[in-house]
Amino acid sequence: MNDKTILVVDDDKNICQLLELYLSNAGFSLFFCHDGSSALNLLKEHKFDLILLDVMLPIINGWEVCKIVRRTSSIPIIMLTARDMLDDKIQGFNIGADDYIVKPFEPKEVIARIKARLKDNKTESQTEGILKLEEIVIDINKYEVWQENKLIDLKPKEVQLFYFLLKNKNIVFSREQLLDKVWNYDIMGDTRTVDVHIKRLREKLGDQNPSWSIKTLRGVGYKLEVR
Repeated sequence: MNDKTILVVDDDKNICQLLELYLSNAGFSLFFCHDGSSALNLLKEHKFDLILLDVMLPIINGWEVCKIVRRTSSIPIIMLTARDMLDDKIQGFNIGADDYIVKPFEPKEVIARIKARLKDNKTESQTEGILKLEEIVIDINKYEVWQENKLIDLKPKEVQLFYFLLKNKNIVFSREQLLDKVWNYDIMGDTRTVDVHIKRLREKLGDQNPSWSIKTLRGVGYKLEVR
């Protein structure tokens, strides 16, 4: 037996029964729900080691659930879908999915992929929802940022922005991408919002750090550069 807990999100009861049979026999603890909204609620209440996430879900679809989870968590996500389109797979990976299994599937394949993702996840040194950068610790669960053991007064969106940039350090994001990832704007928003929040982060955290800085790439966007 192992101590790993998996959240299975699928509205097909037959699929859930099949997965329960095989995954339970493989030693996993399981939670089941059948729509995206319930999945997000369970993720707030419990700690899981992996999510098996169907794409075509009622209320909130699997794409949106994956995007929402990825704002604050690096938990492994394996997408389950009856669609075998290359564009769908690319979309899944682009929004943060770790793997992609097409229905109908062999249960043994699902177990093998789960074990592979859990093994990969063991190598991650960061605690879930907590990132560290030199003297700075950011806890997205509590929306707190500490610098040299002093709590920094950051607004919620400032914390989210800094967390996202740190989690994706050394990667350049346009203002539009940051609006989508942090503010979840599905349509074009006011990119000056991003500029204002970057300015405040620099003022509150300091912009003369020798080992890291929030860089502006003119005409492109921003990145948190860790040297």
